Amino acid sequence: MNDCLFCKIIAGEIPSTKVYEDDKVYAFRDINPQAPVHVLVLPKEHMDSANAITSENAGNIAAVFEAVPKIAAAEGLSDGYRVINNCGADAGQTVMHIHFHLIGGRKLGEKIV
Repeated sequence: MNDCLFCKIIAGEIPSTKVYEDDKVYAFRDINPQAPVHVLVLPKEHMDSANAITSENAGNIAAVFEAVPKIAAAEGLSDGYRVINNCGADAGQTVMHIHFHLIGGRKLGEKIV
């Protein structure tokens, strides 16, 4: 996607504070953190949202969830963390490239919103 913000970040066209990268996954610090640790974890392959996951590209999402515990450990989140995905405008998705918010570093409580 030529106009996708996250694709441009992955390509290095827009700077980010990278915390993790492998051949399928890129992770960087959120510019508007909601907790002491707030990292966006996304597949390098562009998919608009969770609605775009298919049997053909699901391996990219599996790679994200394989990376999440590695990132959490590197960030010192030994007491727990939350992983959130917003799917669509009504859920608060503002960048149409599937991504997961890895949030922690303090007690988050039981309520999500």
